[in-house]
Amino acid sequence: MNDYIRSDEIAKKWDVSERHVQRLCSAGMLEGAIKFGNTWAIPKNAKKPTRTGKLKPGRKTSSSKKETHE
Repeated sequence: MNDYIRSDEIAKKWDVSERHVQRLCSAGMLEGAIKFGNTWAIPKNAKKPTRTGKLKPGRKTSSSKKETHE
């Protein structure tokens, strides 16, 4: 188990919340993550996933503007 670290440790390393790391693990976005009871063990060499750029349905970007009709 020396090749794994806890979700709270990786959260500090990536400067995100522990809950965010737990959601990534539950969604299968962290390859090799293993759950032991209530704790996730994540490989030390795990890479922080990048955003896919996809928005949830109905969400608008800040750059989207309403068209005006004259």
